[in-house]
Amino acid sequence: MTAAEKCRRTVRLNRDLWLFPVTLPVVTADTAELLKRRKQLMGSAYRLFYDRPLHLVRGEGVWLFDADGNKYLDMYNNVPHVGHCHPRVVEAIFEQARTLNTHTRYLHENVVNLAERLTAKLPDELDTAMFCCTGSEANELALRIARTCTGGTGIIVTDYAYHGNTQAIYEISTDSIPADEVPDYVVTVPAPDTYRGLYSADNAGELCAAHIHSALELLEHRGIKPAAFVIDTIISSSGVVAPPPDYLRTAAEIMRGAGALFVADEVQPGFGRTGENFWGFEADSFTPDIVTMGKPMGNGHPLSAVVTRSELVDEFARHARYFNTFGGNPVSCAAGLAVLDVIEDDRLQQNALQVGQHIVDALRRLAKKHSCIGDVRGTGLFLALELVLDRHARTPATELVARVVNDMRDRGVLTGSIGPHGNILKLRPPLVLSIEDADYMLRALDDTLDSLG
Repeated sequence: MTAAEKCRRTVRLNRDLWLFPVTLPVVTADTAELLKRRKQLMGSAYRLFYDRPLHLVRGEGVWLFDADGNKYLDMYNNVPHVGHCHPRVVEAIFEQARTLNTHTRYLHENVVNLAERLTAKLPDELDTAMFCCTGSEANELALRIARTCTGGTGIIVTDYAYHGNTQAIYEISTDSIPADEVPDYVVTVPAPDTYRGLYSADNAGELCAAHIHSALELLEHRGIKPAAFVIDTIISSSGVVAPPPDYLRTAAEIMRGAGALFVADEVQPGFGRTGENFWGFEADSFTPDIVTMGKPMGNGHPLSAVVTRSELVDEFARHARYFNTFGGNPVSCAAGLAVLDVIEDDRLQQNALQVGQHIVDALRRLAKKHSCIGDVRGTGLFLALELVLDRHARTPATELVARVVNDMRDRGVLTGSIGPHGNILKLRPPLVLSIEDADYMLRALDDTLDSLG
C-alpha cells in the first residue's frame, strides 16, 4: 500500500455508521488550564458559551463530544449544515486538497460547477455567482455592487439585525453596533414581529410600505440616496420572526421604485433549512436583486457567495475589480458541491420540514404544561421558543432563558438564546437531525422547565 493510499484510507469514513475507522487520541488537556491560557492569549473580546465552557474535541452528525467523553446533542449550530464531519464532505475536501488548491484566476471545474449548481437553485434572472470566504465578505461585496450600480450609499435594515463583522457590515448590524455609532447612511425599520411587535398577518404589506417609505424619506432628508434594503430573510437575530406574507415583496417593490436594490441575506435560512423552501425569500413571490450566502454552504469550510444578475456584475466590473485569494478556491468549492449533493441525495430539506413540524407540534403541547412558553415559531429546522414571565403581559423571561440554556447543556443538549431581550431559545441544528434526536431534546427541555419551576 502506497503512502497516498494509507492516507486516503485513514480519512475515509464509513458512510453508514458515520464513524471514523481509526482510533481517535484521548484528549487529556485540563479544561481549566486551557481556559486560563485562552484568556491570557486571546483577550476578553472572544465570548464563550455557557457558565461552564465546553471543551469540545470531536463531532459526528448532530453530536458533539467533550474532552471527558460526554456527548451533546447539537441543537444550535447551523454551520455544519449537513452534520459535523459529514463523510462525503470530508472526503471531498481531502481528495481535492491532495490534488490542487489555488485561487480563481486559473480555470478549475469545481468553481464553475459550483456556480452552475447555485444559479440553478435560484430564479433565472440570478445568473451570476461571485465567491468569498465568509458571510461578512459576501454581504460587503453585495453593498459594493449595490452602491456602484445605484450611485447611492444609503442602507435600510431591520432593527436588531446581524449581517457580519467587517467594518462596513458591522455598521449595518444593529444588534451589535451601539445606537450612537450608527452612521447617517443607515436607517432601520421595525422587524415584522407578529408576536410582540406592530405586525400581524393582516397588516404586513401596509405596515411594511409605511416603514420603508419613512426610512426613504429620512435618507432623503439627510441628503443620502438609497442603495439597498438588506434583510436576513428569517430575521433570526430579532428572534426568528419570519416575515409575514407580502413583507419581502413589498419592500423590494418600494426599494426598486426608489432606484435601490433588495439584498436577501440567506446565510442562515438558505440551503433548505426552513423546509418549506430552499431559500428564505421564496416564502414571498418575488426575486431579490442580490442573494448572499455563507457558513452552511461549505459545512464549515470557509465558503460564501453572492449571486445576482449579470448586468449588475457587468456594471460593477466597469468601475471596480474583484479578487479574493481564497474565495472560491477548488477545495472550498469541492466542499460546497458535496454539501449540495448531500442535501439533494439525502432529502435534507424534506427532513427539515418533517422533523421541524414534529418539534413545533411537541413544543405547542409543552406550552399547555409550561406557562412560561409564550410563543413557538419558525419553520423547518430554524425554530424559536419565546419564554415569558406572564403570557398576558408578555414580559420577557430573560434570566429564565439563561438558566434553561445552561441546564440543558448539563443535560446534554446545546442551545442558545437570541432576541432584543435575550429571552428566546434558538433551535437551529444540523439538517440531519432525526425525530429520535428531536425527542431527546424535547425530553430535556421538559425536564429543565420542570426543574426550574
